[in-house]
Formats: sequence, C-alpha cells, structure tokens
Amino acid sequence: MNRSRLAPGAGIVTVPGGRPVLRTAEGEFLRIDTGGTDPGELVARLTPGEGAHPDPAELGRLVTAFEEAGHAVTEPRRPPLTGRTVHLLGDPLLTEPLSRFAAAEGAEVHPATADDVAGLAGRRDTAVVWCLDSPVPDGLWDTADRLPARHTAWLRCHREGAHTWIEPPASAPGDVTAAHVRRRRLAATAAHRELAAYWAGHRTPDTGPHPTEPSAALIAALLTADLIAWANGSPSRGAALPARRRLRRIDLRDLTVTEHPVLPVPEVAPLPAPSARATA
Repeated sequence: MNRSRLAPGAGIVTVPGGRPVLRTAEGEFLRIDTGGTDPGELVARLTPGEGAHPDPAELGRLVTAFEEAGHAVTEPRRPPLTGRTVHLLGDPLLTEPLSRFAAAEGAEVHPATADDVAGLAGRRDTAVVWCLDSPVPDGLWDTADRLPARHTAWLRCHREGAHTWIEPPASAPGDVTAAHVRRRRLAATAAHRELAAYWAGHRTPDTGPHPTEPSAALIAALLTADLIAWANGSPSRGAALPARRRLRRIDLRDLTVTEHPVLPVPEVAPLPAPSARATA
C-alpha cells in the first residue's frame, strides 16, 4: 500500500508554543487546522516512517485535504523530462553539460547532425537543441525552423562576441523561430546593415571569449529549464516572461542574464506588381 507523504519542497513547521503551519513548495506559510487530531500524528503520518495502519477518520480527512491541494503525494516524483527525447547538435563544450542535465531530468538524449534534422520533423515529445559557440551562418537553421510547424520542439543558442543568446523554445505553429529573432533584432537596431554583415561573415576572426565550465553550465541549465517548460506546457516558474516569448542574453564576462520579449513576425502579403501606368 502506497502512503501519501509530503510533496517535494513542502514541509510542516512547528512554531514553539503555537500550532503547526505548512510551508508550501512555493514558500508560502499556511495555518493547519488539525481539529481534534494531535499535530504530532499528522506530522508522523506525512513523513517517512514505518507502518501502514489505517488512518483514523479525522486524520484521513486531513491527509486527503493535503493530497487534493497538491501538498502530499503517493507516487515518487517523476523527472519532468521523462518520456521526452532530446536530440543535440553543435559544439561539445555546450552540448556535453546539456546532455548530462537533460538526462538527469529524465530525457532520452541522442547526438544528431544537421542531416538528421529534417527527418525529426513531426515527432511529438521530441526536441532538437542546437548550440553554437559562434554566430549562426546564413541559412544554417532554416530546416530546423520548420520543426515547430510539425509540432517538434526547437531550441537553440549561439554566441556573438562576449554574449551568448538563448532563443525562445518553439514547439507549435506560430512560435518564435530563429528567422523571427533575426528580423526582430535587425528591426531593433540602427546598425541593421552592420549586424547583417556581421552575421554574413564579413568580420575579423573571432577573439572569444569562449564559454568556460561555469558559463557553459549556466547556459546548459537555462536550456534545461526551457526544456522543462516545454515538457510541462507552461512558463518557467518565476520567469517574468513566458519561455516561448523570451530571448535571453548571457554576458560571458560576468555571467549576467538579461531577458528581452520577442514575438513572431507575422507573414505579410507581397507588394503588388507595378502597373503599366505606374511605370510609364
């Protein structure tokens, strides 16, 4: 018989001379009305220990209330990426820590190549993550940008000078793609011609800085959080912006992270062809 225990992150706090309170996983403190039940019995019942005797009626009602509110669980916690497959491409200094983190959260992780990407389209519960320690060459991510339209998740990051950019996870039609991010960034700067030329490779050789072990771990952790948000179908906890609408920049010199809202770029109709009268 599986017995309910306090949910991960939850705990019961006994104030000296007072009644017990529940500290939720979110950090809230809630007073517990134990009625005629001794608080010690409730604590013993919801914490690990021996025995699986039937609960007295009032204690059983308290345990049921904890379960219904999500503060007590019967089954052990399943890692959030259980049942999800993650295909990794890119530079090993970033993909190796990400592989470890995603696997620790329950994902089935596989290496992939650019030639594999098109064949992964249409696979639900699957994510493709591409990590670059360099700017993105023109056209490299065009095929992967088509994955969300077929409900395969698409996550990516790349470095430009001292900044690594983590783009929003996309998993459904209408989500933000890499092409959308590029257009939005070009529209947001007066140096759009220079930025486009930088992306196209018209620049001096790269001088770094490259991610170090700590900064690579930070990038991998942020990408893992986006994978968990995708798996949960919900925004990352505590995030100011939903993961699907959040562009993040990590400064590799001091590990500061800034968030920027980003939206898809709507399709527009082509301009009409000039008429004969207009060109005369």
